[in-house]
Amino acid sequence: MSFSDLRESRKTKSYVNKIPSVEAVANNEQITASLGVLPWDELYPSLPTATEIRTSDVSGRGVWATHQLRPGTLLLSVAPHAAVLSTDKLDSHCSCCFEAPPSGLKRCAKCHHVWYCDSACQTKDWSLHKRECIALQRWSASAPSADVSIPNDAVRCIARILWTSQKKGVNSLWSRQIQSMQSHRRDLPVSSAELHTRLAHALVQYLGLTSPQDLSEFNIHSAGDLLDLTSRFTTNSFALTDATLSPLGVSVSPLVALVNHSCQPNAVVVFPRASANPQAAEPLMQVVILGDISPGEEILTAYIDTTLPREFRRETLRATYHFDCQCQLCVRPPEVDPRESMRCPKLCGGVCALPTEEDPLTRCNQCRSAVVSTDEVLDATCVGQEALDKATAVQFQDPAKSFQLTSNLIPILTSAGVMPSSHPLLALTMLQKSFPLPSPLTQDALDDTIRIASKAVTGLLGIHPEGHPVVGIALAELGKLLAVDEPVPHRSERGAYPPSGPPRLQMAHDTLMRARASLMIGFGRVNEGGRVGKEVRNLIASLEKEIGVFKQGVKNVLQDMPKNQ
Repeated sequence: MSFSDLRESRKTKSYVNKIPSVEAVANNEQITASLGVLPWDELYPSLPTATEIRTSDVSGRGVWATHQLRPGTLLLSVAPHAAVLSTDKLDSHCSCCFEAPPSGLKRCAKCHHVWYCDSACQTKDWSLHKRECIALQRWSASAPSADVSIPNDAVRCIARILWTSQKKGVNSLWSRQIQSMQSHRRDLPVSSAELHTRLAHALVQYLGLTSPQDLSEFNIHSAGDLLDLTSRFTTNSFALTDATLSPLGVSVSPLVALVNHSCQPNAVVVFPRASANPQAAEPLMQVVILGDISPGEEILTAYIDTTLPREFRRETLRATYHFDCQCQLCVRPPEVDPRESMRCPKLCGGVCALPTEEDPLTRCNQCRSAVVSTDEVLDATCVGQEALDKATAVQFQDPAKSFQLTSNLIPILTSAGVMPSSHPLLALTMLQKSFPLPSPLTQDALDDTIRIASKAVTGLLGIHPEGHPVVGIALAELGKLLAVDEPVPHRSERGAYPPSGPPRLQMAHDTLMRARASLMIGFGRVNEGGRVGKEVRNLIASLEKEIGVFKQGVKNVLQDMPKNQ
């Protein structure tokens, strides 16, 4: 998840003096802070020795490999410069280590908004929270309604950056690294003016100031400096996630932000949560290699959801990161992109590009048969996108409605011939599988959930390599579902999916083995596949015992049967 995914939720009202608009400063203000330039190796002493920073005409500043790198290599592991929880996660996760301990959390007795595992986490975070606590109380007291009683994560994260920089000093290495992040201020479109103006207003209010001029104590001396600050954040922030890649909040790391984007990345940014002592070590932000990288090759991650079609991706990158992607997938897209594909009408095994209003004629890439029912496909994809937007909007407020929308549209898109990897079918499938199993659990509900999880895996594998962490998590979830005790085991017909009884257990074992292999790459071999990889390893061992017991039981029964005379 990128900053753009949370953009709308971060619009926070403000009640301070007027700040000059983005249009007024973007092209006229000069950066006032002049801290000098350090050599890259001095500015980023944690830069891995197998890499170096270069500048190219295509992607600008980035990170290149100087040694051969293999899939599953942990390239970089750093604590974020700043990280905060999303507002809806504040009461369920620790604001220091970002864990959700089963023993529960302890709330700050003063602000009543921030929670910690225990006094150790609270003490560790106190140097920042003592100022944050006052700011949260002040904001809450002046908020006109309960729904804006806590500022969004962007405001809270930027404030932590300013407080830390002030404490460490403007010339500290920490502050210089923050200042080194590219702001793209002069590339900001007019359409982003409202976002940055709102963010600036909210920040000033949260810090307890009356005007932007009061920001001078944070080395912000002009509207241009303030815009640099907010734009650096929006273009360099990362989603803070848990071990299953579920978003928890937002984080900033200048070193990780050096890595450029590709829609076909050879590396990934993850939070594997593999530490033996999470309270002491987490959160750790890590860059893991996904594919073979040769010396002289640029290391690239994906800033956005790369399961989206080309135009969706390019629009998101322009809006949030202010560039046109020049990766091969965008510059020279394949004849049929799996993200926008449907099966051959003759069922020859080939695929066709999805028809569009501008280009309704489409043919199979193998037998060249033309798709006749283009109106049906166009209608299905259009209604599917509308349903996806609605289902996503009400996912947490009305999960039953969201589940109903996905359940209704998935069969329609499937019957129209849309491939599992195609948008919006894959997105609807991923959304539906995110809902918890019903209680009480029925055999039909369990089997249906397994089928949806299997379709999600099929769709993801049409886009990502099997070593991608998203694939690893999806395989792990499918394997765990197959391992769930069946409410009503039954004799399944040959070829039925999912099978029942011992064949299902064996399928669960095989799926989890695939998941572990994928997680070992996506979350790093040295991490043993992260927390999920370790859980999968233990589940595999448990299943092997269960399968072994069953096989021994069958063997004993056969031995006890009387032999025919």
